[in-house]
Amino acid sequence: MGRESVAKAFADIRAALAVLNAEVDGRGAEPFSAADPLAGLADGNLDILAGAKEAEAGLAGLKARAAMKYANTAHALAPEMPARAQEMAIAAEIGAVLAIGPRAASTFLATSHALDTTLPLTLSALQSGTISWQHALALADEAATLDPTGAAALEGHFLDPDTPRPSTAAPAGDIPAHRLRHKARTWRERHHTDSIEKRHTKAVTDRRVEYRPDQDGMAWLSACLPAHQAMAGWNRLNALARAAQGPDESRTLTQIRADNFAEAILTNGSNAALSSTSRAQVLVTVPVVALMGLTDEPAMLDGYGPIPPSMARDLVANGADSFHRVLVDPRDGAPLEIGRTSYRVTKAMRNWLRMRDGTCPFPGCSNNSLDNEADHLLAWHHGGTTGISNLGQPCPKHHKLRHTTGWKPTPATKNQPPGWTSPTGRHYKSEHQDWEPPHWPGWLASSCVTDIHEPGSGSAGHAAGSGMPDDDDPPLVDLPEFEIPEDTGVAECDLPQDVFGEFYLRLALTGHVVTAAPT
Repeated sequence: MGRESVAKAFADIRAALAVLNAEVDGRGAEPFSAADPLAGLADGNLDILAGAKEAEAGLAGLKARAAMKYANTAHALAPEMPARAQEMAIAAEIGAVLAIGPRAASTFLATSHALDTTLPLTLSALQSGTISWQHALALADEAATLDPTGAAALEGHFLDPDTPRPSTAAPAGDIPAHRLRHKARTWRERHHTDSIEKRHTKAVTDRRVEYRPDQDGMAWLSACLPAHQAMAGWNRLNALARAAQGPDESRTLTQIRADNFAEAILTNGSNAALSSTSRAQVLVTVPVVALMGLTDEPAMLDGYGPIPPSMARDLVANGADSFHRVLVDPRDGAPLEIGRTSYRVTKAMRNWLRMRDGTCPFPGCSNNSLDNEADHLLAWHHGGTTGISNLGQPCPKHHKLRHTTGWKPTPATKNQPPGWTSPTGRHYKSEHQDWEPPHWPGWLASSCVTDIHEPGSGSAGHAAGSGMPDDDDPPLVDLPEFEIPEDTGVAECDLPQDVFGEFYLRLALTGHVVTAAPT
């Protein structure tokens, strides 16, 4: 049948699209709901969107396979043509058929080749509609610099159904592609065969500033910098912009950030606001053994991801006042629980939420945790407690959405952010942090970890001396229509003690000699 079958298949697709377009407008043979036509039409269109998402992914997988089959046959038809010339001819042909430029055609071909040769799980998920083309592109980009074994491990971590993952965690295809790219980059940094120190040393030579004209008398000025410099600068701009807001300030937060940035680069930062003592906070999580230089695993920079341990050590050694030691469980790398019985949320608890969630926990939101607001999942006046498991940290937009619409968060735990339920009753799982156990030096017996008190067998959490001060506790941010009850406060000494404190101290002071913590 050949071409006739192809023509008929696409004719059937066009006929199906005509049916679906009629259903979008409620002009189908039957209404979505005879009892409530308007609500039925709204819910039916969500079903159409979900189906279209899967169909688009399946067509993207088809395009990738067709492109590679064409490329392979083109090579076979002209074996005497130089390889470079043949690649250019193939890209030009595919670009013309798809009406895309040469660079886009080359990117499409490179991704299609990766899916066809080294990423079978990704191609299968794309064809089944489980992930989109943008998800596949993110995985292919991060796998491009890995060997075949590493590439297989990367896609297996996100797509293999046998990979253990929490039941409350959103599948890779339900996470927006830009968030999956962030998670895949984090995994790559941790598992690359070359150390992050070696790769960073090479990458830092490519630091640069770029300029690009835009419309209406505007232009873009951007810089590629070491991660800790870029993140600290961004957080500082945010802190200054928030401090400048007030009833007499007509500019938006975004506009103030842009004005402060321009002021800094054009006047050497002489503006009084830029010279103020406002400092942005940067959380850095680094396993103590890496901090001591005994292992080479990455540290984690809040809002960015993995960084070389030398960068983290430099932040600590130079007395960066924004650095906080983040206590993690040596067995799985996850933070430990903090509890509090008063309504007020302490700085330590806010820092905990930042580490647990990373960004606003609303589906697809990438708002940095510094801009987010602590919020009770079960309201305080309905019996909710101020503990990590009953707190979320939505950004201002989604905090307002929660309190003014039918969107509701679902329960959380100490290490798992809340999911969300929409007004239509659809449930969206949360995006989880990818915690991994810290690396241990070979001389450090694995049994030493079991000598540590089990979390839950005693108190757990940050001690007053954990590097996370709690002075000037900021009040919980709530919308004006909600009454905040009087807070009598809780003394910092009433917070749980750090059960791993003796272990870390003993490791640091005994020079690699570890014994069980005293009982």
